[in-house]
Amino acid sequence: MKDLTKGNEVKLMLHFVWPMMLGNLFQQLYNIFDCIIVGNYIGKEALAAVGASHPVIFALVSLIIGVTIGLSVVIAQIYGAKDYDKVKLASDTAYVFILISAVIITVIGFFFAPQILSVLKLSPEIIDDTTDYFKIFNLGLIFLFGFSGTHAILRGLGDSKTPLYFLLFSNILNVGLDLLFVVVLGYGIKAVAWATVISQMVSFFALALYINKKHPIIRISFKKLGYNFDILKKSLKVGLPTGLQQTFVAVGIMALVRIVNSFGADSMAAFTVTMRIDTFTVLPALSFSAALSMFVGQNIGADKIDRVYNGYWASWKINAYITLVITVLCIVFRREIIMIFNKDPNVIEIGADYLLIVSGFYIIFGSMFIVHGVLRGAGDTMVPMFITLFSLWIVRIPISYLLSQKIGVNGIWWGIPASWVIGFTLSWLLYKSGRWKKMKIFKYDVPLSEDTMRTVS
Repeated sequence: MKDLTKGNEVKLMLHFVWPMMLGNLFQQLYNIFDCIIVGNYIGKEALAAVGASHPVIFALVSLIIGVTIGLSVVIAQIYGAKDYDKVKLASDTAYVFILISAVIITVIGFFFAPQILSVLKLSPEIIDDTTDYFKIFNLGLIFLFGFSGTHAILRGLGDSKTPLYFLLFSNILNVGLDLLFVVVLGYGIKAVAWATVISQMVSFFALALYINKKHPIIRISFKKLGYNFDILKKSLKVGLPTGLQQTFVAVGIMALVRIVNSFGADSMAAFTVTMRIDTFTVLPALSFSAALSMFVGQNIGADKIDRVYNGYWASWKINAYITLVITVLCIVFRREIIMIFNKDPNVIEIGADYLLIVSGFYIIFGSMFIVHGVLRGAGDTMVPMFITLFSLWIVRIPISYLLSQKIGVNGIWWGIPASWVIGFTLSWLLYKSGRWKKMKIFKYDVPLSEDTMRTVS
């Protein structure tokens, strides 16, 4: 655990963010390696199927993951105020919510897969593969939620190293199973999904065992979980807008997938690759945003607003330097990067055009995430949700659709940076307004009410 309310802000941010950045790096390397295996050993149709299913999976799980992010912000503020008993109660509340949510979403995703995927208007050659992958992936959601929720709780406590170790273990296991199932044994896309489920299950149980033996505050035990309605309500107030925001992003990607699918499997395969590259290239911003949320949460809990400004500017500057280097590499070596995933000439050209159009705006996208890190850490998540909704559905989707009708698939790509520019501008104006400074979640002048506590046995 790490107290982020004391010490030099730049050194603290770097110390806290590097394990998160490495964790995100390993996760994206796995996603990229996964695509390389599928694209080169199964085929471009299977690659398109994986790409088509991921936005739907993201849409189903993002709401719950967003709420766990809200819980981590709540825990960060509680921990910053040194209320350790309530930290344990908040973590138990998170696990109760995760368990119930995972069961509900798994049932919906597994039994209604064809109906859910029908909204994508999939090409006939990828429908079966997409459905198979999607249904199997849903079977591992309880482990994915448990793993992600535990990571969020630990980050709220200032512990970014433990999640790194177990994420690294999970990714190595997943890659090993992919190689075994696909390259060695010659299985298809179902095996890729099963590799993910197995690695998530093993990693969650390993993490739970470690925490129960080593952690001084939190434990994972489903025999006796405490929960608190007040904590859950406040967590939902912070996390639900964040979850809805991520859901809007996922549904927006689904809308883009539907448009891309109208241009055929080659375009969908290229989009699958470039989505992986996008996520990889913005991972420094994602890492700084998540770290900044915890930093802001703890310092607002400790009533140290000045430290928030210092943390924000330190995060923005470091991320800007990294992003500029990545942007240059993506533009100069755009064709070579696409060729790593698939050698089909049409896929290469479509993907290269995407990178040429979009990568110059990575700095805007990253800056938007940094601002969101401050707002989320303060608990100000409702307005950013509406900003995301506006930039996606009023800007990105209409522009992508209209331009695609005039200039082809490249028109879809131009809608993406247009939404980033609008989203960043509105988010920065919200940050400059200063309303987030008044969003402290808990006050500590009264003790926790007894009638708000319950115990699950």
